[in-house]
Amino acid sequence: MRHLLEIDDLTVDELRAVLELAGRDPASVPNLLTGLGVACYFAKPSSRTRNSTEMAVVQLGGHPMYIGDDEVRIDERESAEDVARTLACYHRIICARVFSHETLVRMASVDAAPVVNLLSDAGHPLQAIADVLTIEAEFGSVRDRHVIYVGDCNNVARSLTLAVATLGGRMSLAAPAGYRFSDVNTGRLAAAGADFGYLDRPDDVQDADVVYTDTWVSMGQERDRDRRLRDLQEFQVDEAMLERNPSAIFLHCLPAHRGEEVTDGVLDGERSRIWVQTAQRLHAVRGVLHWLVDSEGR
Repeated sequence: MRHLLEIDDLTVDELRAVLELAGRDPASVPNLLTGLGVACYFAKPSSRTRNSTEMAVVQLGGHPMYIGDDEVRIDERESAEDVARTLACYHRIICARVFSHETLVRMASVDAAPVVNLLSDAGHPLQAIADVLTIEAEFGSVRDRHVIYVGDCNNVARSLTLAVATLGGRMSLAAPAGYRFSDVNTGRLAAAGADFGYLDRPDDVQDADVVYTDTWVSMGQERDRDRRLRDLQEFQVDEAMLERNPSAIFLHCLPAHRGEEVTDGVLDGERSRIWVQTAQRLHAVRGVLHWLVDSEGR
């Protein structure tokens, strides 16, 4: 059974197939999920992820079912494995937004239904698919484009690095010591064939086609907020950084903390594509669900 827990669960051809399906006119998409449910389990809340996932299911003719963590309480009421088995009794696909990636791995291990990662501490594959859709809409292709991610090398950066590398792009990460990929993540990225490099200083952010950043303080990191803001303050994406990259567009997966990792002038500037990127989240989810149903058969 196929699952999408991270970008490297897809071959190059499969990722391209997902992108092609995502790029189709929603009016021409077949109702592959007619009469079928899709479980949308959220241990972590999100406006973009919930709205894009539920509407993607609707566009495929299915019924999305939102399930909050208070209804399930994985490993308190039931194990992750038994939750997956239960949901598979009613739903064609299980989509889950969780804290620990291990929860997704356990849910997928029983092969009760395809499991889609809506976000975990290890990756955000649907965001990365939306990102490359945005880059392709701007430049025609990711191949040979230079994407520079600025700031904390988190789950978003990991999935983005895999997606850009898979599609033949060049990936750089501008991050201070202590905020780069862990040795474990570096090894996994290398094993997946991802080619990337680090930039040591904010002034090194040059020759980019895409400048990308994310919040420096994610859910669960609030206790370290002051330290993280202090450590990363020189890596703020501001107008001066963007001026060193005169052909670049700006991306941010949102929500943005204005005045911290990015300035208002960049977020709202003419080279910002954050709302195009946000809209692509819907198409990314629809493409993945379409591909999963096609690949698994009905």
